[in-house]
Amino acid sequence: MLLLCFAVVLLLAVLVSALAKRTILSTAVLFLAAGILLGAGTTGVLGVRSDSPIVGTLAELALFAVLFTDGMRVGWADLRSAWRLPGRALGWGLPLTLAVTAVAAHYVAGLGWAESLLIGAILAPTDPVFASALVGNDKVPARLRHLLNVESGVNDGLALPFVIVFLAVAAGADDLHLGELALEVSGGLAIGVLIPVAAILLERTRFFAASVAYEPLNGFAIGLLVLAVGEVTHANLFLAAFAAGITVATFGPRQRATFEHFGENIAELLKLAALLVFGALISPGFLAEISWQGWVFAILAIFVARPVALWLSFLRSGLDLKEQAAAMWFGPKGFASVVYALLVLESGITAADTIFHLVALTIVLSIVLHSSTDVVVARAFDDEADTPAWHGVLRRTLGSARRGGGLR
Repeated sequence: MLLLCFAVVLLLAVLVSALAKRTILSTAVLFLAAGILLGAGTTGVLGVRSDSPIVGTLAELALFAVLFTDGMRVGWADLRSAWRLPGRALGWGLPLTLAVTAVAAHYVAGLGWAESLLIGAILAPTDPVFASALVGNDKVPARLRHLLNVESGVNDGLALPFVIVFLAVAAGADDLHLGELALEVSGGLAIGVLIPVAAILLERTRFFAASVAYEPLNGFAIGLLVLAVGEVTHANLFLAAFAAGITVATFGPRQRATFEHFGENIAELLKLAALLVFGALISPGFLAEISWQGWVFAILAIFVARPVALWLSFLRSGLDLKEQAAAMWFGPKGFASVVYALLVLESGITAADTIFHLVALTIVLSIVLHSSTDVVVARAFDDEADTPAWHGVLRRTLGSARRGGGLR
């Protein structure tokens, strides 16, 4: 039934995608809403529950694909070029967002400090999908688009170690094995670097070469091998994915270019499927279980945490007020936060259900608010959008007349 529902919603999303690109309609909202409508707590068409095996498996695969493609978009060359503004957003904005969110979780939602820091790490990353009209609009200043694109591509991976550590701390001191945690993290990083380097060097020898038809599968094969080796060795899959993506982008520009479009389509499909499943875990009853303090926390997480963090980060940065306001607002809580919340739910820590409720509410509000305002804000940067069509014609006519001596 899950496959049937996904196929139907996917076809509908494809059919309305052109309209969604021009309006406040969002395919992400469509999948989330479909999941809520079809979920066990609403109509019961999808019997997916938090302990269903498909939830963890799909979340793991989707986040691996997303981190792999995110890393591939930001090789070292990309990170070195025009790094000043993204560096501020990541070096100052990310930890400040985490800290402000954690303070709100502790003092408003009443969580302990370990759980508060965990929810701060979960909600710190941003997702460019829900601000696509802004990132993909040529009328928006290039430095703002570069800032949002690089930031959202890197912060999923940067937030991950914090999620891992704070989740271990929240599980209790008895369960915090730093040696095992360090081995898992270092193993993931090693796999993510060594396997892509070996594969790229192997292809450069005179004995091997990928045909044109199979070139897009090269990156897929590297990612799949990293996933498989990570599973066998119990290394951290997500750090391995992010490191592998950056490694391919750095040492294999041709592999990166041939895989880019293919890989993004795969990641997009997995993301949409995970959003459908995530929505199926939410229902009107689920949202009604959240206290008023939880709703206040979600509002603070969206309207205060990132705006305050980025306002401090961009002091004396040279960004004009319009660009800074857009960067402060477009910190949508997206797919990485969804999966990190599912990982917490699977962990079984004492506050897992509370954290999942708060994160789910924040993500739902963020998806609705950010994906419905990206087109509006993008148009604010389009000078022609604010000018009637007749004004442009009149201006060109007057300009021609002046050049021809018709007007004095």
